[in-house]
Amino acid sequence: MTRPPPTPPPPGEAAVDSDGTETESSVHRFPVTLLQPSHRKHHHSKPTRFLRSFRSAFRSLPILAPPGCHLPAAAPHHGSRHRDGHVHGATRTTGTLFGHRKARITLAFQDNPRSVPHLLLELAVPTARFMQDMGTSGLIRVALECEKKAGAGAGKSRVLDEPMWSAFVNGRNVGYAARRDPTELDLGVMQLLHAVSMGAGVLPGDMTDPADGELTYMRAYFDRVVGSKDSETFYMLNPDGNAGPELSIFFVRI
Repeated sequence: MTRPPPTPPPPGEAAVDSDGTETESSVHRFPVTLLQPSHRKHHHSKPTRFLRSFRSAFRSLPILAPPGCHLPAAAPHHGSRHRDGHVHGATRTTGTLFGHRKARITLAFQDNPRSVPHLLLELAVPTARFMQDMGTSGLIRVALECEKKAGAGAGKSRVLDEPMWSAFVNGRNVGYAARRDPTELDLGVMQLLHAVSMGAGVLPGDMTDPADGELTYMRAYFDRVVGSKDSETFYMLNPDGNAGPELSIFFVRI
Protein backbone atom coordinates (compact mmCIF):
# COMPACT_ATOMS: atom_id res chain seq x y z
CA MET A 1 0.00 0.00 0.00
CA THR A 2 1.36 3.41 -0.95
CA ARG A 3 2.05 5.74 1.93
CA PRO A 4 0.28 9.13 1.79
CA PRO A 5 2.55 12.15 1.31
CA PRO A 6 3.56 14.01 4.49
CA THR A 7 1.45 16.99 5.51
CA PRO A 8 3.29 20.33 5.14
CA PRO A 9 4.06 21.81 8.58
CA PRO A 10 2.95 25.26 9.73
CA PRO A 11 5.54 28.02 9.20
CA GLY A 12 8.52 27.59 11.49
CA GLU A 13 7.63 24.09 12.67
CA ALA A 14 9.15 20.72 11.84
CA ALA A 15 7.36 18.38 9.49
CA VAL A 16 6.12 15.06 10.83
CA ASP A 17 6.37 12.03 8.56
CA SER A 18 3.65 9.37 8.46
CA ASP A 19 5.71 7.14 10.72
CA GLY A 20 5.90 9.85 13.38
CA THR A 21 9.46 10.94 12.57
CA GLU A 22 10.07 14.69 12.53
CA THR A 23 11.81 16.12 9.47
CA GLU A 24 13.50 19.48 9.59
CA SER A 25 11.86 22.41 7.79
CA SER A 26 13.84 23.94 4.91
CA VAL A 27 14.34 27.22 6.69
CA HIS A 28 16.06 25.43 9.62
CA ARG A 29 18.83 23.65 7.77
CA PHE A 30 21.23 26.14 9.30
CA PRO A 31 21.65 27.73 12.75
CA VAL A 32 20.24 31.19 13.45
CA THR A 33 23.15 33.39 14.55
CA LEU A 34 21.37 36.76 14.68
CA LEU A 35 22.41 39.10 17.47
CA GLN A 36 20.01 40.61 19.97
CA PRO A 37 19.05 44.24 19.19
CA SER A 38 21.11 46.92 20.88
CA HIS A 39 19.64 49.72 22.95
CA ARG A 40 22.60 51.97 22.32
CA LYS A 41 22.53 54.86 19.89
CA HIS A 42 23.13 53.85 16.32
CA HIS A 43 26.05 55.16 14.30
CA HIS A 44 25.27 56.52 10.88
CA SER A 45 26.71 54.25 8.21
CA LYS A 46 27.90 55.43 4.82
CA PRO A 47 25.01 55.60 2.30
CA THR A 48 24.89 52.75 -0.21
CA ARG A 49 23.18 52.47 -3.61
CA PHE A 50 20.53 49.86 -4.40
CA LEU A 51 20.92 47.24 -7.06
CA ARG A 52 20.26 48.69 -10.52
CA SER A 53 17.26 46.46 -11.09
CA PHE A 54 15.69 47.60 -7.83
CA ARG A 55 16.49 51.25 -8.47
CA SER A 56 14.78 51.24 -11.86
CA ALA A 57 11.59 49.71 -10.44
CA PHE A 58 10.54 52.80 -8.47
CA ARG A 59 9.65 56.34 -9.47
CA SER A 60 8.95 59.35 -7.25
CA LEU A 61 5.48 60.77 -7.95
CA PRO A 62 3.40 63.17 -5.80
CA ILE A 63 0.75 61.56 -3.63
CA LEU A 64 -2.35 63.43 -2.43
CA ALA A 65 -3.77 61.83 0.71
CA PRO A 66 -7.59 62.13 0.91
CA PRO A 67 -9.39 62.76 4.22
CA GLY A 68 -9.55 59.77 6.53
CA CYS A 69 -6.03 59.47 7.88
CA HIS A 70 -3.85 61.91 9.80
CA LEU A 71 -0.83 61.74 7.52
CA PRO A 72 2.04 63.83 8.89
CA ALA A 73 4.19 66.08 6.77
CA ALA A 74 6.65 64.40 4.43
CA ALA A 75 9.71 65.75 6.26
CA PRO A 76 10.32 66.24 10.01
CA HIS A 77 10.28 69.84 11.17
CA HIS A 78 13.34 69.39 13.36
CA GLY A 79 15.61 67.73 10.79
CA SER A 80 17.21 68.65 7.49
CA ARG A 81 17.79 66.34 4.55
CA HIS A 82 21.14 65.79 2.88
CA ARG A 83 21.59 65.27 -0.84
CA ASP A 84 21.69 61.51 -0.35
CA GLY A 85 18.22 61.64 1.28
CA HIS A 86 19.51 61.10 4.83
CA VAL A 87 17.73 63.09 7.54
CA HIS A 88 20.20 64.94 9.75
CA GLY A 89 19.92 63.83 13.37
CA ALA A 90 17.92 60.68 12.55
CA THR A 91 18.81 57.14 13.58
CA ARG A 92 19.80 54.70 10.84
CA THR A 93 18.07 51.31 10.85
CA THR A 94 17.54 48.41 8.44
CA GLY A 95 14.04 47.69 7.18
CA THR A 96 12.88 44.59 5.31
CA LEU A 97 9.52 44.00 3.64
CA PHE A 98 8.88 40.34 2.87
CA GLY A 99 6.19 37.76 2.43
CA HIS A 100 4.76 35.03 0.26
CA ARG A 101 2.76 36.23 -2.71
CA LYS A 102 -0.75 35.64 -1.30
CA ALA A 103 0.16 36.10 2.36
CA ARG A 104 0.11 39.38 4.28
CA ILE A 105 3.23 41.45 3.96
CA THR A 106 5.57 41.68 6.95
CA LEU A 107 7.84 44.59 7.81
CA ALA A 108 10.86 44.02 10.05
CA PHE A 109 13.19 46.68 11.47
CA GLN A 110 16.65 45.71 12.72
CA ASP A 111 19.66 47.50 14.17
CA ASN A 112 21.57 45.96 11.28
CA PRO A 113 21.07 42.98 8.91
CA ARG A 114 22.73 40.61 11.40
CA SER A 115 20.50 41.35 14.40
CA VAL A 116 17.13 40.11 15.62
CA PRO A 117 14.29 42.49 14.59
CA HIS A 118 13.41 45.02 17.28
CA LEU A 119 10.08 45.77 15.56
CA LEU A 120 8.07 43.39 13.40
CA LEU A 121 4.73 44.36 11.85
CA GLU A 122 2.15 42.47 9.83
CA LEU A 123 -0.02 44.58 7.51
CA ALA A 124 -3.41 43.40 6.28
CA VAL A 125 -2.24 43.73 2.67
CA PRO A 126 -1.18 40.86 0.38
CA THR A 127 2.52 40.96 -0.46
CA ALA A 128 1.88 40.92 -4.21
CA ARG A 129 -0.54 43.87 -3.95
CA PHE A 130 1.85 45.99 -1.89
CA MET A 131 4.83 45.33 -4.15
CA GLN A 132 2.73 46.08 -7.21
CA ASP A 133 1.66 49.42 -5.73
CA MET A 134 5.29 50.31 -5.09
CA GLY A 135 6.22 49.48 -8.65
CA THR A 136 3.40 51.46 -10.24
CA SER A 137 2.93 54.53 -8.03
CA GLY A 138 6.57 54.99 -7.02
CA LEU A 139 5.90 56.78 -3.72
CA ILE A 140 4.19 54.88 -0.91
CA ARG A 141 3.13 56.42 2.38
CA VAL A 142 1.90 54.12 5.10
CA ALA A 143 0.11 55.80 8.03
CA LEU A 144 -0.48 53.70 11.14
CA GLU A 145 -2.85 55.24 13.67
CA CYS A 146 -4.01 54.29 17.13
CA GLU A 147 -6.00 56.07 19.83
CA LYS A 148 -4.63 57.42 23.07
CA LYS A 149 -5.75 55.41 26.08
CA ALA A 150 -7.31 57.00 29.12
CA GLY A 151 -6.46 56.19 32.71
CA ALA A 152 -3.34 55.74 34.80
CA GLY A 153 -0.17 55.31 32.83
CA ALA A 154 -1.72 56.59 29.60
CA GLY A 155 0.74 58.26 27.26
CA LYS A 156 3.86 56.94 29.02
CA SER A 157 4.61 54.22 26.49
CA ARG A 158 6.01 54.83 23.02
CA VAL A 159 3.72 54.64 20.03
CA LEU A 160 5.81 51.71 18.72
CA ASP A 161 4.87 49.72 21.84
CA GLU A 162 1.20 49.66 20.81
CA PRO A 163 -0.05 46.21 19.73
CA MET A 164 -2.23 47.31 16.80
CA TRP A 165 -2.91 50.28 14.51
CA SER A 166 -5.39 51.26 11.83
CA ALA A 167 -3.48 51.16 8.55
CA PHE A 168 -3.70 53.52 5.56
CA VAL A 169 -1.68 53.19 2.35
CA ASN A 170 -1.59 56.44 0.35
CA GLY A 171 -4.71 57.53 2.21
CA ARG A 172 -6.62 54.30 1.53
CA ASN A 173 -7.82 52.34 4.55
CA VAL A 174 -6.44 48.80 4.23
CA GLY A 175 -7.52 47.51 7.64
CA TYR A 176 -4.93 47.05 10.35
CA ALA A 177 -1.29 46.55 11.19
CA ALA A 178 -0.34 44.38 14.16
CA ARG A 179 2.92 44.14 16.06
CA ARG A 180 4.05 40.60 16.82
CA ASP A 181 7.04 38.65 18.01
CA PRO A 182 9.20 37.11 15.28
CA THR A 183 8.44 33.48 14.52
CA GLU A 184 11.05 30.86 13.67
CA LEU A 185 10.20 31.41 10.00
CA ASP A 186 10.80 35.17 10.36
CA LEU A 187 14.16 34.55 12.01
CA GLY A 188 15.04 32.03 9.33
CA VAL A 189 14.36 34.61 6.60
CA MET A 190 16.42 37.23 8.43
CA GLN A 191 19.24 34.68 8.71
CA LEU A 192 19.09 33.95 4.98
CA LEU A 193 19.31 37.70 4.27
CA HIS A 194 21.94 38.53 6.88
CA ALA A 195 24.54 39.33 4.21
CA VAL A 196 22.19 41.65 2.26
CA SER A 197 22.42 45.34 3.17
CA MET A 198 20.15 46.78 0.47
CA GLY A 199 18.31 45.21 -2.44
CA ALA A 200 15.29 43.24 -3.58
CA GLY A 201 14.68 39.76 -4.86
CA VAL A 202 12.99 36.40 -4.41
CA LEU A 203 13.86 33.46 -2.16
CA PRO A 204 12.81 30.10 -3.68
CA GLY A 205 10.28 28.01 -1.82
CA ASP A 206 12.75 25.26 -0.98
CA MET A 207 14.75 27.79 1.07
CA THR A 208 11.77 29.09 3.06
CA ASP A 209 8.46 27.21 2.95
CA PRO A 210 7.82 24.77 0.07
CA ALA A 211 4.08 24.77 0.79
CA ASP A 212 3.73 28.54 0.17
CA GLY A 213 6.24 28.84 -2.65
CA GLU A 214 8.73 31.62 -3.25
CA LEU A 215 9.10 34.58 -0.90
CA THR A 216 9.56 38.16 -2.12
CA TYR A 217 11.70 40.60 -0.14
CA MET A 218 12.89 44.20 -0.28
CA ARG A 219 15.55 45.57 2.06
CA ALA A 220 16.73 49.16 2.53
CA TYR A 221 18.16 51.60 5.04
CA PHE A 222 15.61 53.75 6.86
CA ASP A 223 15.99 56.95 8.84
CA ARG A 224 14.02 56.76 12.08
CA VAL A 225 12.80 60.14 13.33
CA VAL A 226 11.18 60.36 16.77
CA GLY A 227 8.83 63.34 17.01
CA SER A 228 7.38 62.44 20.43
CA LYS A 229 6.02 59.43 22.31
CA ASP A 230 2.97 59.72 20.06
CA SER A 231 4.73 60.14 16.72
CA GLU A 232 7.57 58.33 14.94
CA THR A 233 8.45 58.09 11.27
CA PHE A 234 10.62 55.78 9.19
CA TYR A 235 11.91 57.22 5.90
CA MET A 236 13.39 54.87 3.34
CA LEU A 237 16.63 56.33 2.01
CA ASN A 238 16.41 57.25 -1.62
CA PRO A 239 18.89 55.23 -3.69
CA ASP A 240 19.27 58.01 -6.28
CA GLY A 241 20.06 60.60 -3.62
CA ASN A 242 18.01 63.47 -5.02
CA ALA A 243 14.28 62.71 -5.18
CA GLY A 244 13.25 61.89 -1.61
CA PRO A 245 12.20 58.53 -0.15
CA GLU A 246 9.99 56.08 -2.04
CA LEU A 247 8.54 54.65 1.16
CA SER A 248 7.60 56.46 4.37
CA ILE A 249 5.94 54.85 7.39
CA PHE A 250 4.22 57.11 9.93
CA PHE A 251 3.23 55.95 13.42
CA VAL A 252 0.72 58.32 15.04
CA ARG A 253 -1.21 58.12 18.29
CA ILE A 254 -4.15 60.55 18.29
